[in-house]
Formats: sequence, C-alpha cells, structure tokens
Amino acid sequence: MTTPEALLERTYAAFNARDVDAVLAMMHADVDWPNGMEGGRVHGHRALREYWARQWGLIDPCVEPRGFTTEADGRVMVDVRQVVRDRAGALLKDEMVRHVYRIEDGLIRSMEIRPGGSGAVSPGSAAPGPRRRVPRRPPDGSAPGRAG
Repeated sequence: MTTPEALLERTYAAFNARDVDAVLAMMHADVDWPNGMEGGRVHGHRALREYWARQWGLIDPCVEPRGFTTEADGRVMVDVRQVVRDRAGALLKDEMVRHVYRIEDGLIRSMEIRPGGSGAVSPGSAAPGPRRRVPRRPPDGSAPGRAG
C-alpha cells in the first residue's frame, strides 16, 4: 500500500509536469479543492481540470513539498515551497504555504491551503529564514533609536 507521503509526492511531481491525467488519477472522483486563484472551491475531476487550464493559462506555478505532518484527525499537512511566475517567466511569488489533505481509500479527497510561516523564500533555500526587522530612520535623518 502506498503511503500518503508517496502519494502526495507523486501528485506534486505530476502537477509540476502539468500531467493533469496523472494528478486526477490520484484523486477521488468527487475531490473538493480550493480555488486559490479566484476564491471558493471546485468539486470533481472536470471542474478541477477546467480550473487548472484557466490557472496555467495565466500563471506558471511550481510547488515543492518540503515536509509532511500527520494531524490529530488523520489529515496530512504538507509544508510547500510555492514559486509562481507569470507566463513570461517573471517571478510573482516565492513563499512557503501549507496544504492539508484528507486521503480516503488511497485517493486525495480534499485539500485546503493555509498560510505557511514567515513569507518569502530566498532562491535555493530549504525554508524561509526568520524575518529581520529593519529599524526605520526618523524623519530628521538621525540613527534609529537615538535622540537627535
């Protein structure tokens, strides 16, 4: 029997290769999926295929699983590096997100998207580092935190 992690790794690889048939083969016929681009949810293979066709016509997303956690209710949370480019290749987003899956009978039944931590990821890094707070310069131009 395939582990949830192996199923999801194959799903991400097929998604990134734009192999819709392979992705849908790993999903329940009545899959419940978030519409991260337009809002709301899509249901079933046909609606998901149409959603991805619209999405891929506008943007070029790449999602890389970075870690898996099984939640108390049995769902699998995946830490994901999401890189989104426009159709010309310009970077729009490079961030960590979390995808949470319900898997039933070896197929993906549903997914939800959660914020994934501290934001932007530097190219080549495994995960975002801590955000550094940069002190603002006072209007008089003196060094931050010093009386002028």
